[in-house]
Amino acid sequence: MPGAAAAIRRLNDAGYLVFIASNQSGIARGLFTEDDLVKLHGWMLSELAALGARIDDARYCPFHPEAKIAGYAWDSDLRKPRPGMLLDLIGNWPVERTKSFLIGDKEIDMAAARAAGITGYLFAGGDLDAFVADCLAKQAAK
Repeated sequence: MPGAAAAIRRLNDAGYLVFIASNQSGIARGLFTEDDLVKLHGWMLSELAALGARIDDARYCPFHPEAKIAGYAWDSDLRKPRPGMLLDLIGNWPVERTKSFLIGDKEIDMAAARAAGITGYLFAGGDLDAFVADCLAKQAAK
């Protein structure tokens, strides 16, 4: 994604903790495994580190009510639009909700942010770094 590493580095430099919280129904549907996802996250962290950017933690929800794999057939509170992943991150890191925000590309991301008591910004595509700069300006103006 254009500007992703620069956007994360911008957040790091501004003193923000950076997290990933993603629904991963592909695991429940048998398209890939949790191990595959963990390997992908490791690769992402390595690639970002080489560019001076850091993701502090990640959560994912492998569950889906219509899963093909029985062990993942569950309507979990972790699954966005529910706030479970966000609340877990907030509970495990020194997060100030009033200063925090989520960037997502779907309305379910915005709903999860509202349910967790944080601001959500809907990213429609384009240069993520420019979008993050705008989000930081809006946060500073609060």
